[in-house]
Amino acid sequence: MALLELKGVDAAYGRIQALRKMSIDVNKGEVVALIGSNGAGKTTTLRTISGLMHPQAGTIGFDGRDITTTGPARIVALGICQSPEGRRLFPRMTVQDNLFMGAYSRNDKPGIASDMERVFTLFSRLRERRTQIAGTLSGGEQQMLAMGRALMARPKLLMLDEPSLGLAPILVETIFTIIREINSQGTTVLLVEQNAHKALEVAHRGYVLETGSIVKTGSGQELLASEDVQKAYLGM
Repeated sequence: MALLELKGVDAAYGRIQALRKMSIDVNKGEVVALIGSNGAGKTTTLRTISGLMHPQAGTIGFDGRDITTTGPARIVALGICQSPEGRRLFPRMTVQDNLFMGAYSRNDKPGIASDMERVFTLFSRLRERRTQIAGTLSGGEQQMLAMGRALMARPKLLMLDEPSLGLAPILVETIFTIIREINSQGTTVLLVEQNAHKALEVAHRGYVLETGSIVKTGSGQELLASEDVQKAYLGM
């Protein structure tokens, strides 16, 4: 059974239809990539899963329960957490306090301390800058902090929205190496990313989204080898 399953989901902003009969699934332990051009509906998909907007039609299931109309706070408590596009940090708070905010719904102090150490092991720069104000970090460090904050919720499903956006190539490599490591430690990942080549390299499976509809699916390697995907998204 899939950890996450969307069946026939429609979503809209007013009269603008953003998702049309969206059906995807993410199995436990996978990295699943969702690729597509700007405006294709990738971020809307994550917002709908997170409960920030509710489908007009269709269902969303997570870990054996229906979460179609569940609110965002409850969805986080159930085990879905998102690192949003643009990072959305608390810029006047320290690195460590931003990480603690990721664990706001938890009260298991030993577990929080253990997960803090895990984040500092994954992102050694954050350990060095734990007392630094988040707004003064570099773009790459801020992305690491956004991902680390999401991990502090101890998610069953980590959703990453454009984690490489605006980063230098060497930092892009670092971020995707860390995504692999997070997944190898047992966290399931749903990855939205415009850098289709890097996304599909790390993904077990992928979906191609165009104007709110899934137009192609396959393993990461199958989509990398697809002539249509290469022409549309890989610049080949």
